Amino acid sequence: MSEVEEKEGMPKSEDLLLPLEELLAAGLHIGTRIKTGDMEPYIYRVRPDGLFILNIGKTDEKIRLAARFIGRFEPERTLIVSSRLYGKTPVERSCEITKTVPIVGRFMPGLISNPLQPYHADPQVVMVTDPRADWQAIKEASSAGVPVIALCDTDNVFSGVDLSIPVNNKGRRALAMVYWLLARQVLRERGELAQDGAITPTVDDFETKLAAIAPRAGGEF
Repeated sequence: MSEVEEKEGMPKSEDLLLPLEELLAAGLHIGTRIKTGDMEPYIYRVRPDGLFILNIGKTDEKIRLAARFIGRFEPERTLIVSSRLYGKTPVERSCEITKTVPIVGRFMPGLISNPLQPYHADPQVVMVTDPRADWQAIKEASSAGVPVIALCDTDNVFSGVDLSIPVNNKGRRALAMVYWLLARQVLRERGELAQDGAITPTVDDFETKLAAIAPRAGGEF
């Protein structure tokens, strides 16, 4: 697909949190070959190779909404979850900047639901990187009446999710970009950063480096 075709129907750069070219280069819009009914409203095209393409304008809109929502809660009671390796660095960097709490790797059962769990958390809001991989966090947050924000790819469903951000939640660069944008926007919503202010770390700083991780059995990340 040519660059012109890829941009066709996309919003203008001046209406987005970053120039359109940067968002496309990071692959935020690249979905999977599976489309769920929940995600259908966020899809506007299927490529000749069968990949569904997400609407970048809706992604931008939901990032702003999620940041506004997160900004209302106490940082130390905001959990950001990723059980997948590609989400580890983006989540940790985002939490470092926003002073929220990262939960990376295996989500320990009972972390939210069991007050007797040694590392028990009492969150006001939970954000997950992939509803399928982070189902335990969603299940416990929902049972406790805690709102859940989720990065949702074209193959995800919204069960237990209160606010979805339609985005490529599998690509290393895409995850780095979306968590970088969220961190910056949360600080802006809190008033800790000017509305046109920048943060010092770059998207590169948020990206998981291949050399730093070892493949899981089967090569899944």
